[in-house]
Amino acid sequence: MPRFLLTSPDASLIPLPWSTPLAQWPAERLVALPRGLSRHVVRFFGVGDSVFAAKEVVESLAHHEYQMLTELARLGQPAVEAAGIVTDRQDENGQPLDSILLTRHLQFALPYRSLFIPGVRRDTVMRLLDALVVLIVRLHLVGFMWGDITLSNVLFRRDAEAFSAYLVDAETAELHESLTTGQRLGDMSGASVNIYGDFLDLQVGGLLDPALDPQNLVDIIGARYQELWAELTATEEFPDSELGRIERRVRRLNALGFDVAELDIETSAGGQQIAIRPKVVDAGHHSRRLMRLTGLDTEENQARRLLNDLDSFKVRAGRTHVEESIVAHEWLTTCFEPIIAAIPPELHGKRDDAQLYHELLDYRWYQSQRETRDVPLEQALPGYINDVLRALPDEDLPTECTTSSSPARDDEPVPNDPWESVVVDDVPQVLDRSTLLARPGR
Repeated sequence: MPRFLLTSPDASLIPLPWSTPLAQWPAERLVALPRGLSRHVVRFFGVGDSVFAAKEVVESLAHHEYQMLTELARLGQPAVEAAGIVTDRQDENGQPLDSILLTRHLQFALPYRSLFIPGVRRDTVMRLLDALVVLIVRLHLVGFMWGDITLSNVLFRRDAEAFSAYLVDAETAELHESLTTGQRLGDMSGASVNIYGDFLDLQVGGLLDPALDPQNLVDIIGARYQELWAELTATEEFPDSELGRIERRVRRLNALGFDVAELDIETSAGGQQIAIRPKVVDAGHHSRRLMRLTGLDTEENQARRLLNDLDSFKVRAGRTHVEESIVAHEWLTTCFEPIIAAIPPELHGKRDDAQLYHELLDYRWYQSQRETRDVPLEQALPGYINDVLRALPDEDLPTECTTSSSPARDDEPVPNDPWESVVVDDVPQVLDRSTLLARPGR
């Protein structure tokens, strides 16, 4: 019997065909989901109402990645959730099989290849790059050196008009108390090479707008990384007559979605010059505020949009002098929840609730412009459902997903990764970052 290390007990995982190599698992056990390229065999399967990603990898790397993902969860960083490790696997002839790392499927998340379709707009590509930069900066702020930054190792979720990025692969990662400038720039140097290759791959496949140059896109990532890192960490000096710049610095960081927990403020000997530098910066300013007020767990830009609607509701209802938490509960029960409840059940897999509400707000605004009147949200809803929502592809699975009732669909076969056809004879038995990065196909 294999050994299970699980974050939470789940007896339904035990009967699965662990004695079969993952690449040979029967189709009826699998769930068809889009995924990026991987150097390892990766499959999705459903158990009860849960969906897991399984990655076949040597035991030492499975334990290392499990630890890294667990640490990222503890630090509140955007990454897939580690669910467990299956070790001591053997096939029917008693031959050892690699371990399997289990992670939970991230709902409504897509690999970058699913977002690059013929005719993808330039601004969509720029939003993806921005999401990736924010993810890298967040990880670097907590001392996390990724070691293998590539578009294939990221999942993207819609976040209002932008995207949020989540780390998927952490097998070459290292966690430190803090990163040196050399470690950060080394991580970004490797990212430039990997991402340049990703864009060349898209270009060859006809999925990249001819007007977009891979090298220019990589340069944009580097420039935006430097700009955001400086905004979050750089020291700002000014005369004591401009004390308002302290508050403006904090407001700028809040607008970027970051809270400042500490400011390091130094004054010159005579008190004429002041220098400020953020010491502790936490991402998620708006999402934390929305969670505190309503209990809704959303992405940052979604939270910003919903909070704007909450503020508008406060004015419309004449509740500007009422305690904010009370008004937030009224908005939740009279605006948000009735709209979500009115969505037909078969359409809930199209968008998560916060994204759906955001898109409805946009639809209502355009309808109001066309009709030169303020269209109520409930009147705009039928048009949004029929004109927009029904035409969207599903970005999530049905709630119920079992190993027997959710096979890969005939029209969506299990992806065949080029990595899986590469014969690798020098798989390391211990974590060796340089060997990993030098493996065939890298």
